[in-house]
Amino acid sequence: MSVTRLTGWGRTMPATTEVVRPRTPDEAVELVRAARGAARDTTRGLTSRGLGRSYGDPAQNSGGTTIELTGMNRILHVDAAVEGGEPTVVLEAGVDLDTLMRVLLPFGLWIPVLPGTRQVTIGGAIGSDVHGKNHHTQGSFGNHVRSLDLLTADGEVSTLTPDGPDADLFWATVGGMGLTGIILRATVAVQRTETAYFRVDTDRCPDLDDLMRQMVERDDDYTYSVAWFDAVTTGAHMGRAVLTLGNKATVDELPPKLAKRPLQFSAPSLGTVPPVFPNGMVNAVTAKMFSEAWYRKAPAHRVGEIQNITQFFHPLDIAQDWNRGYGPAGFLQYQFVMPFGAEDTFRHSVDLITSSGHHSCLNVLKRFGASNPGMLSFPTPGWTLTADFPVKPGLETLCETLDELVLSVGGRLYLAKDSRMSADHFAQMYPRLDEFRAVRQRVDPDGLFTSDLARRLEI
Repeated sequence: MSVTRLTGWGRTMPATTEVVRPRTPDEAVELVRAARGAARDTTRGLTSRGLGRSYGDPAQNSGGTTIELTGMNRILHVDAAVEGGEPTVVLEAGVDLDTLMRVLLPFGLWIPVLPGTRQVTIGGAIGSDVHGKNHHTQGSFGNHVRSLDLLTADGEVSTLTPDGPDADLFWATVGGMGLTGIILRATVAVQRTETAYFRVDTDRCPDLDDLMRQMVERDDDYTYSVAWFDAVTTGAHMGRAVLTLGNKATVDELPPKLAKRPLQFSAPSLGTVPPVFPNGMVNAVTAKMFSEAWYRKAPAHRVGEIQNITQFFHPLDIAQDWNRGYGPAGFLQYQFVMPFGAEDTFRHSVDLITSSGHHSCLNVLKRFGASNPGMLSFPTPGWTLTADFPVKPGLETLCETLDELVLSVGGRLYLAKDSRMSADHFAQMYPRLDEFRAVRQRVDPDGLFTSDLARRLEI
């Protein structure tokens, strides 16, 4: 056990906590049983943590104990299944998506949902119910979990399934931010693939309206759809964007050189970003330069480019610790979803961002498909926007204004990105909160599993 200062990926909201690192599920069980036996007035509870890629305070526990699960990293079984059957993988919660991908691809298997980084553990992917560029076709990560072993506050382990007798606990755990217990193991459905490559179509869109029109008209023809948009330019070209649409490439679609090793995983690295950047590196000048260059370097229209996993999914994984580029003050990633039908309010939110004086370079727009039964799962049908704002005076005022817009149309913020939402807004944005609280009260009446986020949002 060690006392450590932790932050989320945004490098804000630091927390000092005791960190313990179990290497096996049995060790995790013993830790929970010992904590349960401790006097209530001497503990701030337990928080589980993986690789720390949530941006705010969901995996922090100021003054308490954090259980880091990266040591529980065994892949226990890969079932490629017979032709026509569903392949699955059984693995511990600390396995990260990068490792899992490297293991699965030689079998011709593919992870069905990937977020914007491979540096996420299975436990974190389930607890945050992560989504990717294919939510409109594949849903979020929890849709593909066939069972999970959950260590609850009584020190017991239960196997849960999405439609079993404890389905309510399963769906409280999917997207439940670690507040129902510790995920020890999971069985996840995976998919067959011929290659590790994608056939990608790219288009520049001159403004936000053109981007949204193209996404509505074209998304159903592609498994993957995502847009980078310019959050600096105002006026007639507000929200100009680069739209990227893709499907998995077949072997026949690969050039001869790649077709020789169609399942090769290409993961180049530029090394680690050093902790030398001052605050203010992302400012009006640099954001404008970046946005202009990113927009202009994209082809006006290109069809059928073959891209590898890193190019298409995870360009930021090329540079380790890229979050240091924002300086010691860190940054806030703000992500919301607004329902279809609220396009006017969505446009207004983009207008507010571009004219705010708070400059974001890494901006993403996607369309979500159907929700799953997760009580606190974020994705719901609609438009989702993500922007990365360097922390500086006045940012909270912008975020509060955006909060009100999101709330006014029945939207919500993403808990895995949040560090500042109010408890009142949270309760309004997540209408199944009371249902979640009832399940949590049943399995953890003393609130052993908690976090800084849980206390802030009064979960």
